[in-house]
Amino acid sequence: YENLSKPEGRDAVNYINRRGISAAMVKRFGLGVALDSWNQLTDAMTKKGYTAYELVDAGLAKKNRSGGLYDTFRNRLMFPVIDIRGSVIGFSGGILGDGEPKYLNSPDTLVFNKSRNLFALNLAKRTKQGMLILAEGNIDVVSLHQAGFDCAVASLGTSLTEEHAKILAKYTNQVILTYDGDEAGQNATRRAIPMLEKTGIKVRVRRMQGAKDPDEFLKKYGAQRFEVLLDSCQ
Repeated sequence: YENLSKPEGRDAVNYINRRGISAAMVKRFGLGVALDSWNQLTDAMTKKGYTAYELVDAGLAKKNRSGGLYDTFRNRLMFPVIDIRGSVIGFSGGILGDGEPKYLNSPDTLVFNKSRNLFALNLAKRTKQGMLILAEGNIDVVSLHQAGFDCAVASLGTSLTEEHAKILAKYTNQVILTYDGDEAGQNATRRAIPMLEKTGIKVRVRRMQGAKDPDEFLKKYGAQRFEVLLDSCQ
């Protein structure tokens, strides 16, 4: 978060502005930037007293062949993964510029497991909208919350699992799937429906034309049209 106010973080700030993410959403989701550096995070954390073992164990650093440390996340817009108790348990980083993978998530650790956690559930669990919207990406979730749909969550670089479905069932009896309209998104939708229905959740699928994902739809047509779309979901 501090890096966003540094000259080196300007690319990330420009990206945030291009994507139309407000300052309020940056703060609410705790967004930050991992600079294009091999050691900025490890140096900062070491100065705070963290050991090499702790940084590697938390998935924030890796060891090179000579035993030295380097940052796991580099040149990425960072999304903290916060559990339902409000603790930061991992990170999801979206690449700034070219490179693969597009999104990089923390490895599984003692406190973080991708199959048992959902991005933004810490916020969406308080929604009064009577449903949860399951999106495919972090940016989609941020855009939905910004547009007033504070019930949006996403899985973290993995397909929906039975554990995810059971977690969702604790907080809602209705889920709207808003995966991308491409083949991968359609396949993910087909896999998710029976898992969710098995827990007793009523599943509806958002099908939209003219946009590939909720973020694009909201930017093109606005929140009111998206709400109409949700109301017409089958």
